[in-house]
Amino acid sequence: MLLLHGAGGSARQGIELLHPLADRYRLVLVAPKSRLATWDVIADGYGPDVRRIDRLLDQVAATRPVDRFTVGGFSDGASYALSLGLANGDVFDSVLAFSPGFAAPLVRHGSPRFFVSHGTEDRVLPVDRCSRPLVTRLERAGYAVEYHEFDGPHVVPAEVVERAGTWLTGDAGETG
Repeated sequence: MLLLHGAGGSARQGIELLHPLADRYRLVLVAPKSRLATWDVIADGYGPDVRRIDRLLDQVAATRPVDRFTVGGFSDGASYALSLGLANGDVFDSVLAFSPGFAAPLVRHGSPRFFVSHGTEDRVLPVDRCSRPLVTRLERAGYAVEYHEFDGPHVVPAEVVERAGTWLTGDAGETG
């Protein structure tokens, strides 16, 4: 699972998104740091961050038995995850987007499935301008989307992480 931090964040913050679920669901978590304060597509177009991610995924695949890849992130990392997931749906079979702002794929390949969550009181990336229209566009394009709004600001609550883990693994028995 490739996890992407928000603007000004760190690789550690990417890992912390799903760290509570890693052992239970046998997830291999990897998280690069963006070259600048945020991901390259947001700053100046796809480039060094994509190349770093490609190398990282190649290393993981060469050293671990990987059934599938998932990409996920929070805030700017969620926007980048959506963009990469749509453009590389033949690589990523699922995308977790916690409070995304947009999606900017250059092309679309494959049919990944999407889990999107967003706080109704988000003042950084307002849900009305961000996730609600994004989800509508994804659904109209024929993608499978699980969408959860929660009462709260620009955060990823523990209960949303649990829902994402249940959705990701299809294990409704774990958290009901």
